Amino acid sequence: MEQKQSTNRGGVEWPTLVLITVCYVAWGAVLWVLPLTMGVVFGGVVIALHASLQHEVIHGHPFRRQWLNDLLIWPPLTLIVPYSRFKVTHLAHHHDEVLTDPYDDPESNFLDEGVWEKLPVLVQGILRFNNTVAGRLTIGPLIGTISFLLCEWRSRDRQVLQDWAWHLPAVGGVLWLVSVSPMPIWAYCASAYLAMSILKLRTYLEHQASDRASGRSVIVERGGIFGFLFLNNNLHVVHHMHPKVAWYDLPRLYRSRKDHYLRRNGGYFYASYGDVFRRYFLRAKDPVAHPLWRR
Repeated sequence: MEQKQSTNRGGVEWPTLVLITVCYVAWGAVLWVLPLTMGVVFGGVVIALHASLQHEVIHGHPFRRQWLNDLLIWPPLTLIVPYSRFKVTHLAHHHDEVLTDPYDDPESNFLDEGVWEKLPVLVQGILRFNNTVAGRLTIGPLIGTISFLLCEWRSRDRQVLQDWAWHLPAVGGVLWLVSVSPMPIWAYCASAYLAMSILKLRTYLEHQASDRASGRSVIVERGGIFGFLFLNNNLHVVHHMHPKVAWYDLPRLYRSRKDHYLRRNGGYFYASYGDVFRRYFLRAKDPVAHPLWRR
């Protein structure tokens, strides 16, 4: 991995701080201002953006003091994943040498081939569908949530239990705010599911199986509205090579050394998310079992 870079030189990264503020104001509008149908749809967008901002904060933005960053973004608007657990697992994911490993990469979408072969045929069929874009956007949030909760339950780690002990009252706080707003709780849950669906598009192809760690992270060159919602993590190899660089600097960095990044990731490239939809909406991009991994 190349030398980590930081853009947090002046103490405050104002674009990120302003965007966090706007995100919370928009979330308030979803609960108290917008009509229900519009609120559900826009709520999904806002909650997805908040999750992307959580990712940004994990990497040291917008302040130099990490405790202050954490304080800004910890509320669990998606309801499911404790921020502290996301932080631990995501930083573990940034060990590029284990990217896509079914055991050592907490964000891997692959299974051990031995585990895969023992699954019931029905479960295999569901997971194959989940490896299409259509599957990832519809049942992907449900499968991801079940998988995450099972892993958390099996860990029985004391720190994991403490993180959940803090998370559950926080979820209660979010749901209490929803309950005193005009938005029904069921509608908010629909927004949260939509948000996770949007985020599943990002994670669908962020990493591929490759013999080279540097060849595992993607470039989706024209992110469009998704590029904004993902805070430019469509330029994912750039983020993995420079994880401390702020979201708004990633496009400039990519444009300045485009050929270098494409050589680095072996040409793992898509022109846009439209290209991804056309190729993989009903066709799996990857097998469920890791094609290269062997214990």
